[in-house]
Amino acid sequence: MNIETRNPTIQTRPNWRGRALLRLMEERGLHAVYQPILDQRQGRYFAFEALIRGPENSELHTPAALFATADALNCTHELEWLAVETAILQFAEQNCPLRLFVNMSIGCLHASRKRLVAVRQDLLRLGVPPSRIVIELTENESVTDFSDLQETLQEFRRIGMQIAMDDMGEGFSNLRMWSEVRPEFVKIDRHFVSGIDTDPLKLHFVRAMHEIADACGSALIAEGVETEAQLEVLRELGIPFLQGFGIARPDRSVAAVPHIAPPSAAKNGQLILPSRPRADRLMPRIDLLVHEVPTVSPDVDNDAVYRIFEHQPALNVVVVVAGGQVLGLITRSALIDRFARPFRRELYGKRSCTMVMDPTLQVDEAQSVQEVAQTIGSQRGMEISDSFVITRDGRFRGVGFLRELMAIITDMQIRAARYANPLTQLPGNVPINEQTDRLIESENDFVAAYCDLDHFKPFNDAYGYRCGDQMIQHLGTLLSEAAADHKDFVGHVGGDDFIVLMQSHDWEARLRRVLREFDSTLSKRIKAEHLVAGGYGGEDRRGQYVFHPLPSLSIGCVIVEHTNFASHHEVSAALSEAKKEAKRIPGSALFVERRQHHGSTPPAEAKPHIGAVSPAPSFLASGLCPAV
Repeated sequence: MNIETRNPTIQTRPNWRGRALLRLMEERGLHAVYQPILDQRQGRYFAFEALIRGPENSELHTPAALFATADALNCTHELEWLAVETAILQFAEQNCPLRLFVNMSIGCLHASRKRLVAVRQDLLRLGVPPSRIVIELTENESVTDFSDLQETLQEFRRIGMQIAMDDMGEGFSNLRMWSEVRPEFVKIDRHFVSGIDTDPLKLHFVRAMHEIADACGSALIAEGVETEAQLEVLRELGIPFLQGFGIARPDRSVAAVPHIAPPSAAKNGQLILPSRPRADRLMPRIDLLVHEVPTVSPDVDNDAVYRIFEHQPALNVVVVVAGGQVLGLITRSALIDRFARPFRRELYGKRSCTMVMDPTLQVDEAQSVQEVAQTIGSQRGMEISDSFVITRDGRFRGVGFLRELMAIITDMQIRAARYANPLTQLPGNVPINEQTDRLIESENDFVAAYCDLDHFKPFNDAYGYRCGDQMIQHLGTLLSEAAADHKDFVGHVGGDDFIVLMQSHDWEARLRRVLREFDSTLSKRIKAEHLVAGGYGGEDRRGQYVFHPLPSLSIGCVIVEHTNFASHHEVSAALSEAKKEAKRIPGSALFVERRQHHGSTPPAEAKPHIGAVSPAPSFLASGLCPAV
């Protein structure tokens, strides 16, 4: 493939890494690895994305190292074209009939317009029609002239190529870019995919992207799919294309990528539900905010760093790294401020960049955003930069920005106020109703349980609201621990009322375990004399003495067949009746309404007694909900 490559215009004497890159480019020592993109609707691969690599076990193996070095040498576009050429040539040699996604910056895209006629001829000669090439726009440059960009993209489309937009939600990949470019494919940033099975907000974001994609005629590709739970949620949302280690890892040979069987819509016919975050996941991790930025070694001079900023107007920070360890960071404003003084650039331009770097806060990617915010807030007496470094096992991973950290903290506070109960942090009424409707609309049968504390108000009056809050929190914890991940959903209606939506086969055993654990731990919250008496005295609203029994837990259950319930409104009405029946039974009790429901309140005479076996709906026979 004869794609012309200009000689790099080098404005500084290259260091050892720069010399290694120039030699690598001259000898064409790069190679590509290919990661498949799965069409989950067809259960087969749709395309491969080419990812460029340098020699293995070398300082220039990763794309980040390659392009950071190219930035310092002012030969980024040459390296990009060589990477594209390498990817296409090695792909063509394997006679793969699928599409190929190749990464290209907008600057390189503009510079390549004059080569397109020759490129098209070379592709046809190699047996790779241009219609099988998808240009994936990378996010390292801002766009100021959309009309010029549209003209350039039209040139590529005219020879048959398609356009993909990378990392939706990151960098310049925003809604305006989407509306202006109208790409054939849009990649959902991996941050929205990570945790989509546990974070309802990410679920809403991706669902909104899907709606926009339908309106724009774009196809979504979810990147970073790593777990089966993520795959199932994305499958249920109807995201057509999936990519990530959970699908297959990149390989130099497309034939070496393992075959994937078509994923089912849901495990055993069940819907994946967001589970309650564990104690260590109440807040998202800081890796949600990771941005990749250029790194330089300590032997890079100040002039080279200045040119990196000059060629990337949207870039505000460069990190100084040696052996994976972060030494400091250089901000655009600090460097320009130093160079703005008379003769400073002439005096210090060839000096090591370490003289202009500043120390920086370093946090581990596993820390929560709340922990990082607290750490930053505790840095009293220190100047706080807008950037901080994120590491993995002590090695550089990327940078985060303070403004984004504050934005996500604020957003979570707003979300918690709107959708979560402030006492337990469990989902409130809106998510409960949404999940109930999701289960009904997906035609999944399930069990809905209404959990309510008996005699709670007298306990709250006798022991104080703090003890009352602790009892409610304890019940929320018991229910969350009893719920099966991704099969069951726990919500807090308010006060001492909870709703549990359950698809687990052993749902009844789980709820009975909650009853036993509640009763067994009650003694820790009740005074000895009240335990002996079985209750305590108090005044009613008229000021008269009344004896109140100890708190107990009542759970009323309804077996929900999708054919018998149209919405969460009908489920809620049926649950209220089941809860009333449970509260009629002395002590902690479980009542299961096993009759089929047809959209109206069941007649009173059909109430089964606790422990009795009544006629079961058809899906009980399949083993989803065993009878008592």
